[in-house]
Amino acid sequence: MAEHFRYIVIGGGMMGAAAARHLSEHADGIALIGQGEPPDYHTHQGVFASHYDEARITRRFDADPLWASFAARSIERYGDIETRSGIRFYTEAGCLFAGPEPQSDADYLRRAADVAKATGLAVERLGAPKLASRFPQFAFPLHLFGYYEDTDAGHINPRALVRAQKAIAAEQGTRCIDAVVTAVREEGRQVQVDTADGVVYQAQRVLIATGAFSNFHNLLPRPLDFRAAPRTVVFFELDEARLERFGTMPSTIVFTEREEDHVYILPPLRYPDSKVYLKLGGDIESGSLGSLDDVRTWFRSSGDPAEARRLTETALQLMPELSGCRTTSAPCVATFTPTAHPYAGFLPSSKVAVLTGGNFVAAKSSDELGRLGALLMREGGLGEADFGSAMTPIFQ
Repeated sequence: MAEHFRYIVIGGGMMGAAAARHLSEHADGIALIGQGEPPDYHTHQGVFASHYDEARITRRFDADPLWASFAARSIERYGDIETRSGIRFYTEAGCLFAGPEPQSDADYLRRAADVAKATGLAVERLGAPKLASRFPQFAFPLHLFGYYEDTDAGHINPRALVRAQKAIAAEQGTRCIDAVVTAVREEGRQVQVDTADGVVYQAQRVLIATGAFSNFHNLLPRPLDFRAAPRTVVFFELDEARLERFGTMPSTIVFTEREEDHVYILPPLRYPDSKVYLKLGGDIESGSLGSLDDVRTWFRSSGDPAEARRLTETALQLMPELSGCRTTSAPCVATFTPTAHPYAGFLPSSKVAVLTGGNFVAAKSSDELGRLGALLMREGGLGEADFGSAMTPIFQ
């Protein structure tokens, strides 16, 4: 016999956990179904998520008004989430963008500066001399300039944020179920959710927030139009001397002459193995993971060795004092939509909705995206104040 809920959120990652927390503010009868982080990635046969890490950049400076708004709304709530959960996940370290002078109105930094001006966001513009004196950890090329956001920016711990969201949701009555969903289908006035362990659940409405796994496991009647892209990150293990040197740096994003070849850099942080790492990643990889086996195999790997070497070389050019550090690499997966916006909307049915499509920038904004997912469940749609039409799901 099926267990009944009012709402079920499928996917225990950053968006799904946030959606469950927001739903639990306004309703009871909520379940959050998702598999937890595996103890051993290499032998894991279930699903994965991309929040298995200690740091993601957070900032409001953005070239897209939608993403800038979602970030600002989320950041405003960080303190409340930390207070209510008792779990700290946010560090205000500031965020620096560095890049060449924009050559056209289409360049990211020019568009971001325009959005900042329109929204009243205070960012400091730094020429090359000031860039070098303010941030001596870097050896930036002399033709670069910077934008620096010193407040309400820095980095979040995605693992800790998910724990915080789940803790509040559970305190407010949400049932958190560790399971893999294998099918979602409508049964009369209810939606039936089957899990791999043979348990069946039913709800009036279901929100699917399963990231790169959204098109697998019979969750949707038609696949969503998005690309699940492999990403590689590199970790530099720091000794105490380098920790002192780099410990005060901000979260940093560096553009080269080609916008698509930028890198992002996280300040040093202590990881669960008790070691301190500085993390760097990029977005040059353009492949697509098209099957469940592809995604699982990628998550079990250490990323792409060639990309890891490229990132390491880039890091040493920007931060020569990292020379000699031990490096390791890891995989990540980003979901890209053709609109460059997240998907938040219903299927042809009014009982099942999707919330996905982070486009490699959603971690900082996940609380607001969760709020929108919860609003979908409660009200059946999103208004234009919440960019509803810009997030209409597109199917293959």
